[in-house]
Amino acid sequence: MNYRIAAIDVGNDSVKSIFGELDYELNIPNIIARDVEDRPVIGIEELDDKNPLEGIHVKVHSPALKENNAIYRVGHLATKADNATELDPGSSKSEEDQTLVMLFTTLALDAVRDKNTNVFKRSGNVIDASYTLGTGLPLREVKEGKDAGYRSKLLGSVHQVEFLITPKYQGLKVNIKFNEVKVYPEGFAAYINLVMDNNLNIINKELIDKRILIQDIGGLSTDIAVIKNRNVDDDKAQGFNLGVSESLEAIREEIRIKHGVELDSRRDVVEILTKKHDRNHIMVKGSRTSVHDITDRILMELAKKEYRLLRNVWQKNSQTEICYFVGGGANVLKDYLKTLNNNLDGYNIDFFEDEKESIWMMANAYYKLIKDFARRQDKQQKPDQEKKPVKS
Repeated sequence: MNYRIAAIDVGNDSVKSIFGELDYELNIPNIIARDVEDRPVIGIEELDDKNPLEGIHVKVHSPALKENNAIYRVGHLATKADNATELDPGSSKSEEDQTLVMLFTTLALDAVRDKNTNVFKRSGNVIDASYTLGTGLPLREVKEGKDAGYRSKLLGSVHQVEFLITPKYQGLKVNIKFNEVKVYPEGFAAYINLVMDNNLNIINKELIDKRILIQDIGGLSTDIAVIKNRNVDDDKAQGFNLGVSESLEAIREEIRIKHGVELDSRRDVVEILTKKHDRNHIMVKGSRTSVHDITDRILMELAKKEYRLLRNVWQKNSQTEICYFVGGGANVLKDYLKTLNNNLDGYNIDFFEDEKESIWMMANAYYKLIKDFARRQDKQQKPDQEKKPVKS
């Protein structure tokens, strides 16, 4: 059976995935809601041309799950549910069912695509899909050794996603097996993405021998990788239980109390903070209304905490030359961190002005790493195959 490359970043805000020969990308909100098998359907959802990503409704079976055979709305569909859940601050990504449900569902959405009918074995409505997976965990969890347990949950078992009332895919079942799983620390992945292209050729030669900090601000955690001599210094790299989720939740709650506007998820808050036009504005009873007072106060407080982390790590690594801020959280806090830095210490810091590049940095890095691993594995296997005696 053939296998397919998958690089998946289960971020707090959304799951970013890259498949195959860079032939497919997926970005799904990291939101799930427990549901029943016969969910109520609005007539238009049943149309064949309805986007399945708008109506993901699945049953997930896996020995890796604490709650097995549960039924979920996933992504956009889950945002409309009263019982929608997002990953909680303080939780460990590697130990949450939600991480696995999102991971398996994302893989299943790739496996059922028509273009993959020649890649995977299909019998009736059942597809057997095999993947070589590159993914990652926060530095804190890797340092605690949780990456090994996470990897073993995935390997050696079959994980099944059954599409229930999902446009186009209703009734299909995907059995997912992993040919190999690599779990990378997120800070190291960011460095790989900075200095190498998709073929792992050096692209930013000026960074190769620099002493660099990479501050990756996520939803639930912040990782600060310390790079010197072209390697991550594991002893000095640090992970912190500080991310943007609590602040996004606080903004969402204050908007509800002050303006009576219910936002479906943290993703809606992120959209208000980062959209090109009318940033930090919402519609209240049809009127354009500023929420600058709420967002500026809450995000500046978070930016001060993030800046404090930077200052503390830089003091312990005084010969650092530059710090790169990456991740979805850095995108949200960029202006506030720049303001603080200009008014205070004036460190040499940099951001990625291309928002997609910053947000997709982890998924891109996992792709580069897992693609290179698969390439090396294939090379090792080919000589072995050639040595086998030919039967007469």
